[in-house]
Amino acid sequence: MTSQALTFGHNEKREREDRVAKAIHTMIRVLDLDRSIEFYGRAFGLEVADHFDFDGFALVYLRNHENDFEIELTLNKGETKPYTHGSGYGHVAVCVDDVAAEHKRFVKEGFAPNDVKEFHRKGQLMARFFFVQDPDGYKVEVLERHGRYQ
Repeated sequence: MTSQALTFGHNEKREREDRVAKAIHTMIRVLDLDRSIEFYGRAFGLEVADHFDFDGFALVYLRNHENDFEIELTLNKGETKPYTHGSGYGHVAVCVDDVAAEHKRFVKEGFAPNDVKEFHRKGQLMARFFFVQDPDGYKVEVLERHGRYQ
């Protein structure tokens, strides 16, 4: 391989890396900001990073010290009917050190989590997790730190 080919490959990789988008938040619509802020705080240690109030809506950004990815709670003022999640919404995922301990804590908190499940692939543990729903019915997957889930 010529040095020109090596240089081209290196520059091409750098150009791709410069175009990589950073995930910064996911947005969910809620009916009661206080109830949602309390849930995400008690369940996942998320705190209000910013709160912006507008005439017809409010935006609240939640995060914790673990990283800067946020959950954006959007309150459309005057909305009273629960939102439908349709067939497109899946879930938000978080990872924790000990799923069993978190599951026990969620039960104690009254969050009614689903049972802990495990996925195995080729005889090896791939994932240990449970799901819980927030006050507006959004699913949150709680995965144990393991393998690709860090």
